[in-house]
Amino acid sequence: MELVELTSPVLGARSTLVAQGRDAVVVDAGAGVARDARAAADARGLVVHAVLLTHGHADHAWDAAAFGVPVHLHRADAYRLADPFGTLGPLGHAPGGEGALAQVLRQAGIDPASYRAPEQVVPFGGPAGPEGRSPDEVLTFGTLTVVARHAPGHTEGSTIYLVGDAALTGDVLFSGTIGRTDLPGGDDLVMARTLRDVVVRLPAGTRVLPGHGRATTMAVELHHNPFLNLQA
Repeated sequence: MELVELTSPVLGARSTLVAQGRDAVVVDAGAGVARDARAAADARGLVVHAVLLTHGHADHAWDAAAFGVPVHLHRADAYRLADPFGTLGPLGHAPGGEGALAQVLRQAGIDPASYRAPEQVVPFGGPAGPEGRSPDEVLTFGTLTVVARHAPGHTEGSTIYLVGDAALTGDVLFSGTIGRTDLPGGDDLVMARTLRDVVVRLPAGTRVLPGHGRATTMAVELHHNPFLNLQA
């Protein structure tokens, strides 16, 4: 299995091309990454079957439609794709002017009006169990298998994707910290439950590729991340 990491010029969001044989998916598609992701896939002779979103925030989903393939995400976040600015609260629409999202897009040379919602959205996620999470989903694309694990708290539909020995954690877990919970759909109590029931149970040998910032491992985070120490 090969993982090719790409970084968006907007908020440094990580996109990852995940490949097994000739089969591939793109996990998260931040603004401005589609061209490089397609080039990386073409150079390797890969077929990109789908885009998988860790959550519906625009800095992770802006280029999702550019690949022309189905876009998969948890159904609880699917509504965000139709309104990337409105679902970000004050970061999307600031009173009396542009919100932070539009500003960082312009700084990266991207027109905020250029967003296109994906035409093929494939929601996953069954009814939540007693713990408030949907059961794992196993997504198969040719020879490539990805496990989607519901991990709400940053958003209602936040998802960790498990591929090989790696966890693509989106904005749930970062190196040394966790995702914010103060935006619409965030919930600090739900995040605490996700950290306790999902994150700290990942094997210590798991490689962690967060939605922003440097990669890490669960062994490091279990030892050094203060938010995980509280849940252990």
